[in-house]
Amino acid sequence: MLNRGYAYTTRISSNDCGRTLLCHLASLYPHSSLEAWQAKLDHGEVALDGVIASGSELLGLGQSLVWNRPPWVEPEAPQHFEVLFDDPHLLAVNKPGGLPTLPGGGFLENTLLRLVQAQYPNANPVHRLGRATTGIVLFARTPQAAAQLTADWNTPKVEKTYRALAQGVAQFDSYEILTPIGLVPHPLIGSVWAANPGGKPSRSSAKVISRTASTTTFEVSLHSGRPHQIRIHLASIGHPLAGDPLYGLTGQPLDHLPGLPGDGGYLLHAQFLRFQHPISGEVIHLEAALPSGFWVR
Repeated sequence: MLNRGYAYTTRISSNDCGRTLLCHLASLYPHSSLEAWQAKLDHGEVALDGVIASGSELLGLGQSLVWNRPPWVEPEAPQHFEVLFDDPHLLAVNKPGGLPTLPGGGFLENTLLRLVQAQYPNANPVHRLGRATTGIVLFARTPQAAAQLTADWNTPKVEKTYRALAQGVAQFDSYEILTPIGLVPHPLIGSVWAANPGGKPSRSSAKVISRTASTTTFEVSLHSGRPHQIRIHLASIGHPLAGDPLYGLTGQPLDHLPGLPGDGGYLLHAQFLRFQHPISGEVIHLEAALPSGFWVR
């Protein structure tokens, strides 16, 4: 079924001044070639400062660029979630694997945000989980709750604990991982978050829960909030998530045909969340039951 389409709006920055609109579009949205973007322009999908554009325009600072993407058929995704906590200020749900938290990567309507807001129109997520990641997603239902939780999220006031199935047999029972995370080149999408010595400081604590002949199950606590942090951090100590199509042993994208950030195939679950209620001050403990995949290995 077709969705409603979407208008992607951006402003031209100083770094983009003087280049042609066509080149800028191919750089901004690298999923399509120059030829494909010219076809979109020829169909009248792109406007610059409210005027349908041809692609040959030279860009100026502050101009408004709008790509009116026509309706498209989105990839399939689960259409359900489990409510874990619900009061006038907060909502916590257990997200299934394969359902994006927010629009992006070809998904617009088939997202947790849209499903939740159909029942709770004033709810907005405080954070996000990757499409393949399962578990707790916390929503704020009032501006006051959103402001306080956002301020507290990457501080010791909020405890976030995950379960992860990783490749290889861990030598030690616990690890303190401090690998910096930053953008690195990716052959398909330009750049991706990965282990990067020049990246932002990051910290995770990993504890071994169990081992098999070829895998290790870790409990991981986050002390910073970088994109794909657990996937990158475990990979950087030699234990990429089992089935991860993107990250290799060093926490860098795989050399041969790396996957995309949203690709699945791995088991990563946001299992526990502990925080102080932003309005009442009550300490809230949430748990999302492990998916069946963790029990059959």
